[in-house]
Amino acid sequence: MVIMAAFFFSVNGSVAKTILRAGIPAADLTTFRALGAAVGLFVIGALVRPGIKRFRITGKEVPLLLVYGLTGFFAVPILYFVAISRLPVGIGLLFEFTAPLFVALWARFGQRQQVRGRLWVGFALSLAGLAVVAEVWGDIHLDTLGVAAALLSAVLLAIYFVLGAKGATSRDTISLTGFAFVISAAAGFLTKAVTGQLPDWSVLSQDTPGGVPIYLLCAYLIILGTIVPYSLVVAGFHHLPATSVGILGMTEPVMAAAVAWVALGEQLNTAQLAGGAILLVGVVLAETARVSVGQNEPHAPAESASASERDRSPAATG
Repeated sequence: MVIMAAFFFSVNGSVAKTILRAGIPAADLTTFRALGAAVGLFVIGALVRPGIKRFRITGKEVPLLLVYGLTGFFAVPILYFVAISRLPVGIGLLFEFTAPLFVALWARFGQRQQVRGRLWVGFALSLAGLAVVAEVWGDIHLDTLGVAAALLSAVLLAIYFVLGAKGATSRDTISLTGFAFVISAAAGFLTKAVTGQLPDWSVLSQDTPGGVPIYLLCAYLIILGTIVPYSLVVAGFHHLPATSVGILGMTEPVMAAAVAWVALGEQLNTAQLAGGAILLVGVVLAETARVSVGQNEPHAPAESASASERDRSPAATG
């Protein structure tokens, strides 16, 4: 289930880039996806557990939900869409997948959790891998704005991970994610209203150069690119520990690069492929560096944070 979710997320990158190429702005695509996903999740939530109890919110939850939705479900997708519109999908995802490193550093210095020495090895390998992917030894051909958007997306994604760990302690996945998408959609409409515009979704009636209707790609983006993979990941938590789910999620940028290679012709050279492999090894080392609080605490904070890391996005990325 986790591998299938990673596959759907990876295909999502190429689908989103095709929609962006059709002319829809990144912010408008984010708003459209958020609105569709929110409606879908609330319908599913109502069918699975009829009644309004699961959708009640307390005043104390409002600040967390606002920041959670604005960072992980509004800013991160916009920045990700900007990144993949200017970079190969695989490279954009590799930069964004440094987010777990920031979470690990937050666990060490912000929460003062005990970590193993391999955290620093993982961090060094990840930086080295990114340097190889960017080919910093020669003329750097990567778009500067694209790289900046991807890295900022990674930082905000790390914030989303931390907030998600806290939010997941009091809310179920469907309502937490559903409310976050509602906030994302509201932020999108509000941003447009401030500028005196409305989201431009006119391209939905158009076709791609290959003759595929844009509205079908948008339907994939919402259903198979958002709702289905989220559900698969959550179901995976019933069979695997959170750390294993997180590590299996590392297959996403690899598959995304392969899909983009076939679908969009975005070829990566041997050095970039090697750099991507080094980066993923570094992330896995850093992700498994935290020490459990105790043998009798299977749901310690470190474990909860890892669980929330895959309960996303892309947004999140994907």
